[in-house]
Amino acid sequence: MKQSFGEYIRHLRTKNELTLTQLGAKLDLDSANLSKIENGKRDFDEKRLTLLAQVFNLDLEELKTEFFGDLFAKKLYESSSSTDALVVAEKKVKYLRQINAKQESLKL
Repeated sequence: MKQSFGEYIRHLRTKNELTLTQLGAKLDLDSANLSKIENGKRDFDEKRLTLLAQVFNLDLEELKTEFFGDLFAKKLYESSSSTDALVVAEKKVKYLRQINAKQESLKL
């Protein structure tokens, strides 16, 4: 996706012929806040990802990938950081998963 996560939500909403008010009600958001999300003035709340996936019948894992990808891209852009940070983050995620797996295997 080359669009922002908010633009993606707008695309889904308009494709499904929902108004801001209708989608906002389904996501427990008022239409003003949803409009700000769609326009990039406010971030979408991670806690609502499952609900968004249900409303539009989307794969939750794919939706999380889009959400976090957008979040990371914004942070890197805003801080003028190198995309090398993504490589480092990927290594850290693998490390954390490895540590967690070891801890889980010890809990017999």
